[in-house]
Amino acid sequence: MAGGDSGPPELVLGPLLRYVGEDAATVWVETDRPCLVEVLGRHARTFHVAGHHYALVVVDRLPSAAEYEYQVTLDGTVRWPEPGSAFPPSVLRTPGPDQPRRLLFGSCRIAELPAPRGRRQQQEHGPDAMAACARELLGLPPGRWPDALLLIGDQVYADEAGPATRRFIEDRRDPSVPPGYEVADFAEYCALYREAWREPSVRWLLSVVPTIMIFDDHDVHDDWNTSAAWRREYEAKPWWRSRITGAYTSYWLYQHLGNLSPAELGKDEVWRQVQEAGDAAAVLADLALRADRGAGGVRWSVRRDFGGVRVVVIDSRSRRVVRDDRARRMVDEAEWEWVTESVSGDRDHLVLASSLPLLLPHGIHDLESWNEAVCAGAWGSRAARAGERLRQAVDLEHWAAFGKSFAEFEGLLTGLATGAYGSPPASVTVIGGDVHHSYLAPVEFPPGIGARSAVHQAVCSPVHNVLPSGLRRGHRLATSRAGELAAAVLARLAGARKPRIRWRVTEGPWFTNMLSALEFSGRAARVRFDRAVPDAAGDPSLQVVHEAELA
Repeated sequence: MAGGDSGPPELVLGPLLRYVGEDAATVWVETDRPCLVEVLGRHARTFHVAGHHYALVVVDRLPSAAEYEYQVTLDGTVRWPEPGSAFPPSVLRTPGPDQPRRLLFGSCRIAELPAPRGRRQQQEHGPDAMAACARELLGLPPGRWPDALLLIGDQVYADEAGPATRRFIEDRRDPSVPPGYEVADFAEYCALYREAWREPSVRWLLSVVPTIMIFDDHDVHDDWNTSAAWRREYEAKPWWRSRITGAYTSYWLYQHLGNLSPAELGKDEVWRQVQEAGDAAAVLADLALRADRGAGGVRWSVRRDFGGVRVVVIDSRSRRVVRDDRARRMVDEAEWEWVTESVSGDRDHLVLASSLPLLLPHGIHDLESWNEAVCAGAWGSRAARAGERLRQAVDLEHWAAFGKSFAEFEGLLTGLATGAYGSPPASVTVIGGDVHHSYLAPVEFPPGIGARSAVHQAVCSPVHNVLPSGLRRGHRLATSRAGELAAAVLARLAGARKPRIRWRVTEGPWFTNMLSALEFSGRAARVRFDRAVPDAAGDPSLQVVHEAELA
């Protein structure tokens, strides 16, 4: 939020340590007014978007395998670390070329449940896994901190704002008028991010662990882009255009910009325009419109190398093709071509991140593939309308509900494991979130395929939220033996394709707040699931639930 002209500038949010490579890093901040930002002797002037001020400082010419305590100064005044902070100074670490790598991941974090949630859900909410992670790092030397944190969806809940954002909404408009206490525009998105990232332990964590981010539905609205019917309904709402413009504008500022390496920033036309504009709101509004219409090839997906590990984060929300229920795709053809290009080559390990799990328990997978077929008319128009209502009511919109894209992903995994894209990596791990429970599922290929890679699905969700009790009961029913059999019969009767690969949930599900860690050393790979629990003093801490070798 813009401040007055008197007094030195202040930090509104940040610093966030975003990209970190062997010789360069970026640090993101939001400030209350225009200023010059300095980190480790490198400077960046803030840019302006609709009364808000941001900077991304590129810290270059760094040696590898080095550690730097850093401060953030605004117009020469130190604003980070904050005076009297209980946390140690922030440290920027560049990795060495051959060191082991540790990547954390998780999704679905709401800073504080809004008051309308039931008392039972408030009690079940439990400690924030990111706050617990921050406390864990306090007891470790920086050399043992994670190399990155992958936040793969629902960092903010635009359709379920927390208490601070609800107060902000009350101060500027009448919440009895739609969209009520849901976020309406860019200014309210900014308030939502402040609420999400200002908790002291989370703020310190984001200043010391590099982050990669991608959105999911609640960053915009529940069921965002689930179907043609959903889009028609929401595009007709008078407040929708302001919402979607604010969503993409804020996402570019708060999440996407920091995903880019310094080299990518140098080639990014939107970044150039934003820096040159007096007020970049119009530049980003145009980007938002193009992204929402699926025009102009706007790409939010990102790929990053960590030594011999390649991470490919797939946008499984905004590049969907849903205009025709008979030709649905999770990502459009150009985006899928980028994915296949990104996984090609010789690497020790591949991590494919999607906000939505690829491999669900079989009963849920078959239910979603059945629903897609019914919505496309397999059982007639009346059943299609009922199927659409069911699809939106219980979120039947994962990869299984986009059969063509699921088959392409299935083929991609088979090709990776058999060497069609380069030497088979030791491990291929598909990570996901969204479903508010966590689990591990190894993949088996048909006999005779000659697969030489270990392939797993690892899901970690929520970081800080709960699965409502009704959906938990539905999960138990759908994953029971009877539920799986019934869903399989329905799927085959509707003509839904049977998967060629096989998988089963071997660990989990766990329904608590969690973060997971992927650990790589040479050709070895492991996964660890940690849940957030209160320690003896009531402070959040992480407790190991399960560890497993992936390769």
